[in-house]
Amino acid sequence: MAPDVMLFACAAAGLGAGCLVPNRWLPPLPNDKLLHFAGFALLTVLALRVAQGRLETAWWLAGLLLGGWLVECLQGLVPDRRFCWRDLAANAAGISFVALPAYATGHF
Repeated sequence: MAPDVMLFACAAAGLGAGCLVPNRWLPPLPNDKLLHFAGFALLTVLALRVAQGRLETAWWLAGLLLGGWLVECLQGLVPDRRFCWRDLAANAAGISFVALPAYATGHF
């Protein structure tokens, strides 16, 4: 497996694990939305390194957005967690923050 794909998989697994543990297991968080934004921005950087071509890049970005939605849905099954539209918006903002400038500068 390519190193970029492995790095993406590890980052995605870490982000998913952090989003799917009960709140009482986590330290006090300074700003949950900022963490969602930063996590999905990082995943987008890694995804853009893996993707080859515009169509594949679009699929990766759609997959990230879908993955963020799925994590939010699964949080409803975790004690002390619930679906939050603002978290999903922060995920989308993190994706857009990286993807839009990359697109504007011709990186995909």
